[in-house]
Amino acid sequence: MPITNPKRYTVTAALIYANGPIHIGHLAGCYIPADTYVRYLRSKGEEVAFISGTDEHGVPITIRARKEGMTPQEVVDKYYTQIDKAFTELGISFDVYSRTSKPIHHQTSQEIFKDLYDKGVFIEEVTEQYYDETAQQFLADRYIVGTCPVCANPNAYGDQCERCGSSLSPLELKEPRSMLSGAKPVMRSTKNWFLPLDKMQADVQSYVNSHPEWKSNVAGQVQSWLKEGLKPRAMTRDLDWGIQVPLPDTEGKVLYVWFEAPIGYISATKDWLIQKNGTDEGWEKWWKQEDSKLVHFIGKDNIVFHCIIFPATLLAEGTFILPDNVPANEFMNLEGDKISTSRNWAVWLHEYLEEFPGKQDVLRYVLTANAPETKDSEFTWKDFQTRNNSELVGIYGNFVNRAVVLTHKYCEGKVPAKGQLTEQDQAVLAELAAFPVRIGEAMENYRFREALALIMDLARLGNKYLADTQPWHVIKTDPARVNTILNIALQITASLAIVSEPIMPFTSEKLRQQLGIKDDQLKKWKDAGQSNLLPEGHSIAEATLLFEKLEDATIEKQIQKLHDTKRMNEQAITEEKAVPEVKAEIQYDDFAKLDIRVATILEAENVPKSKKLLKLKVDIGSEQRTVLSGISEHFKAEEIIGKKVLYLANLAPRKMMGMESQGMILMAEDKDGSLAFVQPGKDVWNGGTVS
Repeated sequence: MPITNPKRYTVTAALIYANGPIHIGHLAGCYIPADTYVRYLRSKGEEVAFISGTDEHGVPITIRARKEGMTPQEVVDKYYTQIDKAFTELGISFDVYSRTSKPIHHQTSQEIFKDLYDKGVFIEEVTEQYYDETAQQFLADRYIVGTCPVCANPNAYGDQCERCGSSLSPLELKEPRSMLSGAKPVMRSTKNWFLPLDKMQADVQSYVNSHPEWKSNVAGQVQSWLKEGLKPRAMTRDLDWGIQVPLPDTEGKVLYVWFEAPIGYISATKDWLIQKNGTDEGWEKWWKQEDSKLVHFIGKDNIVFHCIIFPATLLAEGTFILPDNVPANEFMNLEGDKISTSRNWAVWLHEYLEEFPGKQDVLRYVLTANAPETKDSEFTWKDFQTRNNSELVGIYGNFVNRAVVLTHKYCEGKVPAKGQLTEQDQAVLAELAAFPVRIGEAMENYRFREALALIMDLARLGNKYLADTQPWHVIKTDPARVNTILNIALQITASLAIVSEPIMPFTSEKLRQQLGIKDDQLKKWKDAGQSNLLPEGHSIAEATLLFEKLEDATIEKQIQKLHDTKRMNEQAITEEKAVPEVKAEIQYDDFAKLDIRVATILEAENVPKSKKLLKLKVDIGSEQRTVLSGISEHFKAEEIIGKKVLYLANLAPRKMMGMESQGMILMAEDKDGSLAFVQPGKDVWNGGTVS
């Protein structure tokens, strides 16, 4: 069951791979929501440890090092510095931003591994794995490429086909080759240690089921894994970059990155205390006391590790608290396409900060307003411009500016006295008092889009109040009434400074400065909504614009930047990709074995947990069949219903994602990697044969 009334909060944000810069997908998925939550808790006076860092081990690091001609250590040093600086400039308020390459992390991970080993938790198994005789190295799944057995993609990885989304094992690949040398790998025996998740399923399931409050997207994915049945997973790997397995005769073996990376939250807590106090004394209260609430902020691709594998590790160790909530977000897309670091299709944080100086909160606002909280969302530069100009400038900034300007015009820049209140005034003050509770409830339940919408509604309340009372007209006949109106408008402004801070900290600070506030005033959540935050006679500063209008030329420049990226990608594909060689000669009898038919797609839907697969129902004339096809990145499900296609009818059924796929839809691949259906030239009946 969720913990109630915790004494402290341990809040983590995902340890990102130090193999590239931060982009808006990372921010929307994890870091801005985490920072918002932590800032809200701090404003309530809660004791919080906000923990994160870079994940500096694993195959992605070594792949980046090979690509850039650097050592793995040089790669992680480069990107750690860049990421840490960008987070700081955006106002992400970590208590510590640590690194998994630090000795304290190696020590902590090895201690936990050794503890589980000594307790007999692990299963020691000798298995056959691919080995590169040229490079003299065992190959991790991502170091093996070959032909996908599902869609025939010639460059599928050993763990997943990027084209069709099928989960694979290296042994399933056809014509496997090593990414290190290009050579065909051979099988060799190797010993590794497995976490027996199958034997732990009952305990993991009991833990998961005790948290019915988890977000639907998180609970759905976790329950799907549990329904399929957990399987033992190796907690060690044969690699030369990582944390050495703390057992005798284990040279060349390291801890599995998804065993040690979540432990990085624990070691980062120790690192924080060492940096602050010179010792890690006291770290246990954040990780072992039952009155501490542990919350993980992550993206949806890390749900299984934070909701199953890491909790299973902690359960096996026996002394740690378990995650109380894992409010994972879905993915954010960019201008109609999936964000891709390899294709440079992204809005990079460090570039944004350079090109939009002083506009950190605009990005924080837009990414929160459009956050992928329960389903994927999309960032477009036009929407960015509209939200800035219409909402931040036109609503929020407009209200604050009018309240401050009118106070200087009619009240010499001082908070005027509040006179007798009308029913209208009392109604507005009652609404003001209710807003912090409603916003806080949304924050507590990780509904940050809702919280931001309520903050904007508070600004709208202020705008409407000024529009309804019209102090610029009333001043001619009733100056005392204007004093009351502006006093109330300024009290709304003061509350805005408090409730906006978790999402827009830079704007909140500007607002405090405009209101002439110093020290810790207007920083405590409990004060928000009060009608006397600014005392009578208090001097406020001259009005300055909180936000600036974004012109079309500025936005068009960013759109053109993305268009240039797309054109360069297409050009690179055109220059590098050659027509595939004709395969080895076959006899007619070989071709005659293929039963290719005309079929119609009757139904199409996305497959949960898969980025690439669509589940199709096809009519082949004599019957209807189900086919799983890796085409969801090329076609929307609703757009292909009714299409005539060519269908391989006598392909042996294959299990994918817990479902059986019966046959295969034939596709043609263009030079840019896009797919097209192979279709008859006229309307041929379903079941018509191809010869």
